[in-house]
Amino acid sequence: MDHDDDNLPDRDAGIEGYQKIDRYNPQLIESLSGHYHEVLKQIGENPEREGLLKTPERVAKALMYLTHGYDLDAKEILKSAMFKEEYSQMVVVKDIEVYSMCEHHMLPFFGKAHIAYIPNGHVVGLSKIPRIVDVFARRLQVQERLTNEIRDCIQETLNPIGVGVVIECRHLCMSMRGVQKQNSVTTTSAFTGAFLMDKTRTEFLNLISSKLS
Repeated sequence: MDHDDDNLPDRDAGIEGYQKIDRYNPQLIESLSGHYHEVLKQIGENPEREGLLKTPERVAKALMYLTHGYDLDAKEILKSAMFKEEYSQMVVVKDIEVYSMCEHHMLPFFGKAHIAYIPNGHVVGLSKIPRIVDVFARRLQVQERLTNEIRDCIQETLNPIGVGVVIECRHLCMSMRGVQKQNSVTTTSAFTGAFLMDKTRTEFLNLISSKLS
């Protein structure tokens, strides 16, 4: 058995809060594997040859992992680490790795997310910001919606003075097919509250553009 076979989620295992139980749903894996077995035949391959014997199962398990965000509650993740704190300056977490799948072609897109918020009586554990990025990224997505979902989750849960989100990604649906533009990067942004003002938004953009010395 592959070393990664035990690290993927069981969709029917039941989730308390945001914690996941990392085991497979055998019925779902079997069903998905059957479909991928047929896909291999339809594209002209032989799913019975040695190199492809376990491919349908592997792809089924990979898909379960790549879309496990459907089972997680991003708001519960934030609520699990909210703390009262009288800090009212900008908090920025930048260069968060993003890996997601385009819902139009089910090809990957990947890049970086930069997120900021201005607390309004509560702060959140810094590790939770990348976690909620993963919750929404591990679903079939478009980058525009991903950006808005992250923004709205933080705004609705923390009720901060404002939220800023910028995401920069490369899309394999552009690089591998269609226009085949390998070096193009898509940037999306979404703001609430104080970040709608030019001064605050400019400060945020300058901070995520700067490098630590």
